[in-house]
Amino acid sequence: MDEALAVYDEDGMELLAEAGELAAGVDAHLTVLAPMTEEEFDEVAETLDAVASAEHTDYGNETVLGAAKQEAREAVRDRYNDLDLDWDVTGTVIADEGAAADGILETATQVGADHVFLSGRQRSPAGKAVFGDRAQAVILNFDGPVTTLLE
Repeated sequence: MDEALAVYDEDGMELLAEAGELAAGVDAHLTVLAPMTEEEFDEVAETLDAVASAEHTDYGNETVLGAAKQEAREAVRDRYNDLDLDWDVTGTVIADEGAAADGILETATQVGADHVFLSGRQRSPAGKAVFGDRAQAVILNFDGPVTTLLE
């Protein structure tokens, strides 16, 4: 493993800690991905627009995505402080949870990841058919190892 991608999920902090320890153990770089749905993006953008209007300034889309990245950065910083680990955070906007796998796979390609870490959710077969399963889609479509932790 030279470059790993770990998908930030508030419920998957144990997996992010493990990803950091494994990456540090093999001297790999770790990129933490902070995905944001278009709906979440629009909500943050609306809030920032209100603040910008009051401050007579302008916040661009990078600032909105930066909010998601900052949340992820703060959440993992303490877990990675004691590790000899080269890591950073990137963000992406996805259409909805059903398209999350595509965003993860695209980011993995962009950063040159050779290993992906992401949390999964146990769903019924009907739930998978209706909503999809991002972990399953990443496992089936990523050309490398994928480590998952079911919640």
